[in-house]
Order: sequence, then C-alpha cells, then structure tokens
Amino acid sequence: MFSKKQLAQLVISACQQFKIDTAVISPGSRNAPLTVGFSNAQNIQTISVVDERCAAFFAMGIAQQTQKPVAVVCTSGSALLNYYPAIAEAFYSKIPLLIISADRPKHLIDIGDGQTIRQENVFDNHILCSANLVEGENDANAKKIAEAIQTAIIQKGPVHINVPFEEPLYETVDEIDNVIENKVKQSFNEITSFPLRLRSVSTRNDGTDYQKLSSIWNTSQQKLVLVGVNFPSEELQQTLNKLAEDDSVLVMTETTSNLNNDKFINSIDKLITKLDDEGFKKLQPDVLLTFGGMVVSKRIKQFLRKYKPKHHWHVDEHTKLDTYFCLSEFIQEKPSEFLSEFITKTEKIESGYQSYWLSEKASRAKNHQQFIKEIEYSDLKVFNEVLQSIPDNSQVQISNSSIIRYAQLFDVNPTLQVFCNRGTSGIDGSTSTAIGAAFASEKQTVFITGDISFFYDSNALWNSHISKSFRIILLNNNGGGIFKIIPGPKSTNALSYFETPHGLTAQHLAKMFGFEYQSANTIEEVKKELNSFYTESDQPKILEIFTPSTLNDVVLQQYFNSL
Repeated sequence: MFSKKQLAQLVISACQQFKIDTAVISPGSRNAPLTVGFSNAQNIQTISVVDERCAAFFAMGIAQQTQKPVAVVCTSGSALLNYYPAIAEAFYSKIPLLIISADRPKHLIDIGDGQTIRQENVFDNHILCSANLVEGENDANAKKIAEAIQTAIIQKGPVHINVPFEEPLYETVDEIDNVIENKVKQSFNEITSFPLRLRSVSTRNDGTDYQKLSSIWNTSQQKLVLVGVNFPSEELQQTLNKLAEDDSVLVMTETTSNLNNDKFINSIDKLITKLDDEGFKKLQPDVLLTFGGMVVSKRIKQFLRKYKPKHHWHVDEHTKLDTYFCLSEFIQEKPSEFLSEFITKTEKIESGYQSYWLSEKASRAKNHQQFIKEIEYSDLKVFNEVLQSIPDNSQVQISNSSIIRYAQLFDVNPTLQVFCNRGTSGIDGSTSTAIGAAFASEKQTVFITGDISFFYDSNALWNSHISKSFRIILLNNNGGGIFKIIPGPKSTNALSYFETPHGLTAQHLAKMFGFEYQSANTIEEVKKELNSFYTESDQPKILEIFTPSTLNDVVLQQYFNSL
C-alpha cells in the first residue's frame, strides 16, 4: 500500500533505488503520504520516534555507525525545525542524513494556515543540498531527489527534501506507478553515471605534490601528527604505526580518534598543561600534519596558534580547516589513502623529538597514577573506575562538556570504539545519538554522560527500540560542572545561571521508561555496582553516580598541579 500522491511515490521509489534501508518517522498528518509509503516499502526498516529532535539524533547515531544515509521524516511546521541541532552536528561531523519534510503547498504559506512556516531552504547554512519539490513537475522532482540522496552519500552530510502535499492526505494505491518508478530509475542512472556538481564546503586542490611534501618532511627535525575525531580504521592505524617508527615524528591522538599505540601521545592536556615557554618551544613542530574531525583539547589549539609550525598540512576529502591559522597545504584526499602513498616517500632521520616527549609522557603517567590512587571521591576518581570497568570490544558513547574532557586524561582500553558529537560539541542530543548508535551496532554500547546533558535529552528514553544491553553511566554532580572548571564563570556573581544546580535524579525517569536503575554515592559503591552492571538483563540499565559538586573542580586543579 502506498500513497496516491505522486510526490510521495517519487520519494519512496528513490529511497529504494538508492538502497536507503532505514527511515525514522515522527507522527503527524501532513506527512501521512510519506509515512504510509515508507512503512510499506520493501527493504526499508521504519522506526517511530515521537520527539523530532530526538528522532534526528537517533537517526544520526545509526548513520554514524553504518556510514550510510538514514532518512528522517516529519510533518510540517515547527516539527521540522526540531531537526536543526542534529543537522548542524551531522554537517560538521560529516554524517549522512536524509531529511524529508512534508509541507503545505505554496499558496497556503503565510496566509494564517495552521502548522505552516517557510520551510524551503530553512537549513541553508548547514545543509549540503536542498531539494524543494513542486507538484506536477515529476521529471524535475526526480532529478532533485536523486541529486540530494547522491550528495548525502558522496559528500557525507545532511540533505533536505521538502515535499508539499495538498489534502486529502490518506488516499492509497496498491503499488507505486510504473511511470514514477521509470522516472526515478532514469534519474538514478543519470546521477550515478556523471559526476555531481556538489555544493562544496571547501576549495578543491588540483592535486597533491608528493615530491614537494616529502622533500619538506624528510628535511624536518620535528614533525607533529595531530588526529581529531576519527572513525575506527585498521588501515589508518597500521600506517600511523609505521610513521611512528621515525623518532622525528610525534603522533598526538584524542580518545575519539580511535587510534592507539604506546608511541602516541594519547592524553594531550596531561602532557602540555604545565609546560612553560621553554617547553612549548621545544614541542613546537617544523611540520604539523592534521586530519580527522574536531579536536577537543583547547590547550593544543592555543599552543599551535601561538607557537606556529613552519608548515601546516591538513588532509581531508571534503573540508578545508585552518584551525591554527597557519595552513599552508590543503590535501584533499582520504587520510588513509594519502598516508599510504606518502609514507612510501618518507625517510627516517635522526632526531630526539619523539623520544624526549615519550619520556615526558611516561613521567606524567606515573604522577597520574599516584594522584588517582590518593585523591578523594570525585568525578576524576569515578571516571578512572568507570573506564577500567567497561568490557572489551564495547562501543563507548560520551557526552559533551566536562565528560569528554575527563575522558581525554586517561588511557582508554584499545579494544573500545569511542564516539562523541564533536561537530558542534552540543549537549542537546548525546543520549539520542548513543541510543541510535546502539541500535545499529552489534557491540554492547556504554554511554557515559553528565547530568545536565542527560536531563536535557531525557526524551531520548521515549523510544521502543533501545537495546537491552544498552548501558547509561550518569555522573550527577548537580549542575554543569564545566562552568566551575573553565575560567570566568566563578568570578561572576551569576554562577548559578551557568552551573544550573537542580537536585534531580534519574530514578523516576528510569522507572517510567523501563530501565533498571542503580545508584552509587561512594567509590566502594561505584565498584560494587559496576561489577554487575554489564551483565545480561531484560532491560537496559542506568547507573547514576552522585559526586560532590563542591569538590570536583578543586580536585581537577590539584591534578594538573601534580603533573
């Protein structure tokens, strides 16, 4: 059964042609033609999530794991605007999303009709392609839809298809019209046979001059490789392992880079926080090679902006990022492909650059272990226990703000895969994203979150597709702890507006949404609860760990002083 509306048939048929296999639908009436079509389409799994903001982040979590576009479908009006936070995150994190919105026809816009806003091009600043369909123009519509979906696939990001429907909305037919299917197939063949003129988010290079780059590289004593958010890649891991065999190369990674090696600096802030001017000059690279997504460490950004390298090369298939204001080469290739070719042209040179900083890393690690062993019960102490408890080969989702920053201070089990919404670094959809990722992954998913992020996105739990093995570890310090950590807010008389103390717990939410609930208030209770937390159960679980809000920032400052 499909809608009688030809526009709906075009959209459904195109999604089938491009092998879109998942659609997350939020209830509504104007999108009924799309809802009927998707729910009856072969090879497309449909999932109902009521809250549109949660639905979009949930879909993004699925796409994050599968690396394939996921459709999200909503009704007209403000429902569509609730997608925007996830769209912005997907745009900057390069995650393919297919936004499909129902709309009123143009003659009903701005006349006082209900659930009506100006939907065409509404996401223009953070979208790769906007396809505004027009009733009766099936040839043009088919091409618009095909181009939008192909853009999401090739360029890895969100696209928007806006579909106006006249009433009646619920008339159905048994099959999609053959004429419609043929138009879609024709557009599919045209789009996939010829290169698209995609909306670019960068300036394309003509080609990579490997001879020039290798000449600079092979004559530089200090080379720093810095990796941000990165999807797990064994090929990339092996190439960087080889690169790190050169003592003139220092590799810095973050928890979200999913790259591990004893010769990598995996806790950047732990290494550089207490460096003086002499130390920074010693660390200053001749060549900085960067790839991956956003970098969490604010300190490394400040360092590289002040102590600029002679050469900064950024490698990315799509986006030109001049994060440190000294970009000299934009290498528009996949990092794995570039490095596989580039490493064949590199030569090892004598240098004490890597060995010196690895010895510094070892010294910091020793101080770290001693401090963690002796400190009082706090966020930092709890984080140490939590990270050590996570079972091998799990997927770990981490919320933003202080939680992702704590994660950067620890050695993470190399069998874990770690993800965080660092595109825009917002707290708004962390839980929904984690639930979507858990839905799409065969691995057990553990979500570590702070209290403000958790309560902000509590509607994420209103979802009937949450895996029984899904685990939430909630660090509740009764407010936005990040605002006690960063300089500034505490010096004002408005700290309560930044920190937002609340006195809430997750216990009743857990009961309402069908989660098992556990809690802990001491390090002994934390250890006890974690001991059984990951075992099989008939429900997903929440472990809420209460920590002292007045002590956490003091302990963290003492920690950095101890290094």
